[in-house]
Amino acid sequence: MADKATRITELLTPTVEALGLELLGAEYLPTPGSAVLRLYIDRPGAEASAEAEGRGVTIDDCEAVSREVSALLDVEDPISGHYTLEVSSPGIDRPLFAPAQFARFAGETAKVGLKLPQDGRRRLTGRIVGVEDATIAFEVDGQPLRVAFDNIDKARLVPDWAALGLAPARDRSGRDARPGKRGRDAGGTQAPEGAQE
Repeated sequence: MADKATRITELLTPTVEALGLELLGAEYLPTPGSAVLRLYIDRPGAEASAEAEGRGVTIDDCEAVSREVSALLDVEDPISGHYTLEVSSPGIDRPLFAPAQFARFAGETAKVGLKLPQDGRRRLTGRIVGVEDATIAFEVDGQPLRVAFDNIDKARLVPDWAALGLAPARDRSGRDARPGKRGRDAGGTQAPEGAQE
């Protein structure tokens, strides 16, 4: 991933860990005359227990990290010029910054942008199969695809909106599985009750 973001992550990790949190990674987004430094924090093990115990990242956590990190960034000065610091929880479309994070979410679907094209693609969406050394194994469109971690520019989990209750469930054919929705024909109209087929 981006060199400056990696260096900043390494610099700030001990400070964030001292607050009992985990620094998942950083995004450094330079723009003319300014930049954005976005830090993603989480509680260690939060993905397994957040719903059960309500122990996700809070606004107070983000503010505490922002205060501590700002002081360190002022002293170390890794970014020349003006920048805006943002501290965020990973959210449901969690970014992935390290091979260990891909391994943690094996079986989940990720959307990935590549630095260099591989098999004719710069972007892919596929299921994370596993991690071996610094290579991430995906299943994309039913086919295996292995990508060197160094070739990954950005990666995020793709939320299962139906499992979260935020989208209709789909049956095996991909149609809406909600009761009353299966009788629609290809044109989107429903046959009237009692009509002969």
